[in-house]
Amino acid sequence: LMSWKKMFVGEKMPDKNDPKYHDRYEKEVAAGREFARMTKIDKVAARVQRFANRHTKLFLGIIFTFIFLCFGFNIYRISHVWNQSKDSKSAIERQEELVRNRHQRLSNSVSGIVEDDKEYQMINQNNNDNGHKKD
Repeated sequence: LMSWKKMFVGEKMPDKNDPKYHDRYEKEVAAGREFARMTKIDKVAARVQRFANRHTKLFLGIIFTFIFLCFGFNIYRISHVWNQSKDSKSAIERQEELVRNRHQRLSNSVSGIVEDDKEYQMINQNNNDNGHKKD
């Protein structure tokens, strides 16, 4: 069994210079470099770094513009959700409303059938009588 401390805190972060973890660290770094090379992320990162070094102010402007746009969009979405949540219903209330609406629709359709049936009976009676009333 795990002790409660390990379960909530986790293991100590391995140090790359620790001989116990050195081989594992080297394998993980090599795997990461291989993945970056295969997906060409390393070349994209090098191009972005080269652009950032050549055009420092433009690069910072682009980055901060992106950050401010994301922040503004988050504020917009939060305010939109805040304004929509004024009339919130619980799941039980929504279910009860659906059942009530379904019951109302069924009772309306049944009463419509009964009214249609009465009209049908009157037409049938008139047809049987040929439109003449019996005295």
